[in-house]
Amino acid sequence: MTFNETLEKTRELAKTVKSPSNDYFIAVQINLTGENGGVFYIEFLNGKINIEPYEYIDKNCAINISPEDFIKLITQKLDPVVAFTTKKLTVDGDVGKALEFSNVLKNNTVK
Repeated sequence: MTFNETLEKTRELAKTVKSPSNDYFIAVQINLTGENGGVFYIEFLNGKINIEPYEYIDKNCAINISPEDFIKLITQKLDPVVAFTTKKLTVDGDVGKALEFSNVLKNNTVK
């Protein structure tokens, strides 16, 4: 899966995710590793989800993961705790915020 395919799949899946509240904020940078790698961010702000192919300077955390494992993660085919403990993903920054981010996705209708 190419970087652009992963980005578009993420945007498509995000259409089914709702922000926990209008004043909820979290910014997670996704660092896709490997040959088809790249960087984008997912931001919950003012009740909306923004996904853009840029680095996020004031991010809460960054998740480092392969494109294939990231799609598995956001479609709930890969448990975030298992991915973390098996080193399929690593976190730079606030691990608690990364877990919070995974819980937001888990509590929504991403399939």
